[in-house]
Amino acid sequence: MAITDEHINRINELARKKKAEGLTPEELEEQAKLRKAYIEGVKGSLRSQIEGVKVVDEEGNDVTPDKLKKVQAEKGIHGRTLEDLND
Repeated sequence: MAITDEHINRINELARKKKAEGLTPEELEEQAKLRKAYIEGVKGSLRSQIEGVKVVDEEGNDVTPDKLKKVQAEKGIHGRTLEDLND
């Protein structure tokens, strides 16, 4: 599920209601599902940002960790290919 502004608004609405008066079992379940989807979205976004990082030293040499280079090659990021890793 892609998180929309409506989802964020509903998460906040449920949080306010929980604090003020409590939630029904159905609302607790809805809140848990929305929170899980939100957290997964944040994790995915962070993963994408990290996978896009290219580390370069002061001399301009690519010093990106091999593990990250492999992920980038698998996804074709920064023009990397799996064949490049074998060179």
